[in-house]
Amino acid sequence: MPQAVKDIPVLNVEKIREDFPVLHQQVNGHPLVYLDNGASSQMPVQVAERLDHYHRYEHANVHRGIHTLSQKATDAYEAARPKVAAFINAAEEHEIIYTTGTTDSINLVANSFGLTHFSEGDEVILSEMEHHANIVPWQMVAEKTGAVIKVIPVTDSGELDLEAYKKLLTPRTKMVAVVHVSNALGTVNPVKEITDLAHEAGSVVLIDGAQAVPHQKVDVQEIGADFYAFSAHKMFGPTGFGILYGRKSLLDGMPPYRGGGDMIDKVTFEETTYNVPPFRFEAGTPPIAASIGLSEAIDYIGRVGMDQIEKYEAKLVEYAVEKLRKIDGLRFIGEAEERASVISFVFDHIHASDIGTILDKKGIAVRTGHHCAQPILRRFGVPATTRASFAFYNREDDVDRLVEGIEYAKSFFE
Repeated sequence: MPQAVKDIPVLNVEKIREDFPVLHQQVNGHPLVYLDNGASSQMPVQVAERLDHYHRYEHANVHRGIHTLSQKATDAYEAARPKVAAFINAAEEHEIIYTTGTTDSINLVANSFGLTHFSEGDEVILSEMEHHANIVPWQMVAEKTGAVIKVIPVTDSGELDLEAYKKLLTPRTKMVAVVHVSNALGTVNPVKEITDLAHEAGSVVLIDGAQAVPHQKVDVQEIGADFYAFSAHKMFGPTGFGILYGRKSLLDGMPPYRGGGDMIDKVTFEETTYNVPPFRFEAGTPPIAASIGLSEAIDYIGRVGMDQIEKYEAKLVEYAVEKLRKIDGLRFIGEAEERASVISFVFDHIHASDIGTILDKKGIAVRTGHHCAQPILRRFGVPATTRASFAFYNREDDVDRLVEGIEYAKSFFE
């Protein structure tokens, strides 16, 4: 039974911040306010120390040696797989594929599943709010197969138009690929409903979960996702590592994405046979340390508690929206009813880059630009936004500093 909100303990944010040394520094003579978590979250000392321990005392290649060090490295590397499976409630650990990140995960599905199953006139449904990583791979596969891309429109509030989506679904829909949480708007999409509708039409579904997994509980079985992709570096782990969850029945029928060591069963010059999933999709020496780092990051999130993280961040974002709304001339881009820890805004007479540059002089780190999501910014008629994205180590004081910094930046243009 779900825990009642009133029963969820309050986070000790100051204690948590002690685990993130990067937050205790000055930037341009000011204490750092880090509000670019949507691009990459910071790493707790526990993860950094685990990575250091591996590099100092356990470093060896995996799956290739009978010596003790290789066995230790292999055990640590593979320990992440069941941990990730439990974290997102996959049915089994062999549904967890190690990749280099969300982008690599989506490319794997597009090339392995898409090139195998798409043909002339088949349809791929994306949404208007997708990150480029969930647009370009499908375009590339569509060019090769003759498949057609259709797009779910977004309402003025920044939500998917589900009625329009229902009309896009046809018997020729082979893939629906949508983002769980928009990196540009913060919108939380109803992915279970989207998935259910797609399955009724006979389509397979991929969810880009890069912005969801660090901020809320994700249950791939409850969602019904066929594929679910996310990255370690957005969830307090290392860069260069990610996860693709794939339904076993689909993975079993998919050809390899890359060729090389570890993905093979038997190799001759006449014929090569391939390993079983997930190893079939993990060619070459993997990012061993990064896997171990993600494992430690998942342990860290578990100790903090995802229920507590969700509750705390929801209140923090509510506080930020309330404070930012009072700034004259500031206009939000995306005001969905279900919003995660991302707030994007613009001023009609000040470019986002100018805001970001001046905030940086005050030690405040935000993201400016199109956020690798040009189509959705084009939908709202803006070339760029300023984006503040939050994590559970941020405080109301960070929001207050952001507001003060924006008011200071505005003064240069009045």
